[in-house]
Amino acid sequence: MRIGIVTESFLPQVNGVTNSVLRVLEYLESEGHQAIVIAPESEGGIREYRGFKVKRVPAIPIQSILPVGMPFGLPTKRLEYLLDGFAPDVLHLASPLVLGGYTARVAKKLAIPTVSIYQTDIAGFARHYGMNAAHGSLRKLVGKIHSSTNRTLAPSTSAVRELNDLGVENVHLWRRGVNTVLFTPSARSEILRSSWEAKGKLVVGYVGRLANEKRISDLQVLDNDSRIQLVIVGEGPARSKLERQLPHAIFTGFQNGAHLAQHYASFDLFIHPGPNETFCQAVQEALASGVPCIVPTTGGPADLVTTNETGYVLHTDRAESVLAAVDHFFNRTDKAEMKSLARSSVESRTWSNVNAQLINHYSEAVESHSRATEGSAA
Repeated sequence: MRIGIVTESFLPQVNGVTNSVLRVLEYLESEGHQAIVIAPESEGGIREYRGFKVKRVPAIPIQSILPVGMPFGLPTKRLEYLLDGFAPDVLHLASPLVLGGYTARVAKKLAIPTVSIYQTDIAGFARHYGMNAAHGSLRKLVGKIHSSTNRTLAPSTSAVRELNDLGVENVHLWRRGVNTVLFTPSARSEILRSSWEAKGKLVVGYVGRLANEKRISDLQVLDNDSRIQLVIVGEGPARSKLERQLPHAIFTGFQNGAHLAQHYASFDLFIHPGPNETFCQAVQEALASGVPCIVPTTGGPADLVTTNETGYVLHTDRAESVLAAVDHFFNRTDKAEMKSLARSSVESRTWSNVNAQLINHYSEAVESHSRATEGSAA
């Protein structure tokens, strides 16, 4: 199969959208498919990945519109030439916004079926930053874009409901995979925990971008508890402010690969307080590491965690609720069982299994598009 992937974000930007595209490309290579990637221009941007060409289109920083760290791909005639030249069987639109929305229109002109991936709650980010007018407009834009594609894949039941509420039809649940070989309980490091001076303390960790919309400042109740060592893994524009707000926390900076796996596995509990996550891969990586998770009641993470079995689903903006969950875990006598359940809850979600489902979605979109085209021609 020939797949054209148009993504709003790609290397050197490292985020959920980029990582998902990378895993898809690795699977396509292993299965012998052909692909092209079209992404916004970016300083230091690569031109090839796993033998697949990466073509760039003009971009401006999206910070000029919303305070999120990624370039903003612009519509350009070049995109049409690239797609027409590659002649894909199907187009994969990764978290489509302006570039993806334009691509959907071009795809209709070129009669190419499209599968859009809903991954970033850009409207939720706008609301968090007090841009209420932009929130409503962006919701409508997101609904319009996904309605213009042949099939939309959403990562959680809450995301499916959100799209349905916007009038988007033909929405299917497609979760993310996780590397259960890299992220494993065996990566736990007592040396690392010792460097955190965690003896006798409960280590509660966060992994992700350090940005205001992640609501990391809500963790002050944990930072003020002498029984708890808070560990914050990641980088982002809010780091300096968070270091002032969470003076007892350990900030490790960005981690990846085996070092990241060690950090996850060395936590006792993982917490992600951000309310606008459509999925949250970090939660799944923590679970694979055998670490129970505390997640908010809104967004995709609530799908991944079962209260009192693999963690706690609660209002993470309420200090008393967060502290009560940590107290409950602290006093449990079956912590080992809970950690085992956390690991087993995601063991079947390998990227190979998840991406095999994606290929099926591609094929069904192509077949459906072909039938519709033949019907209109008749």
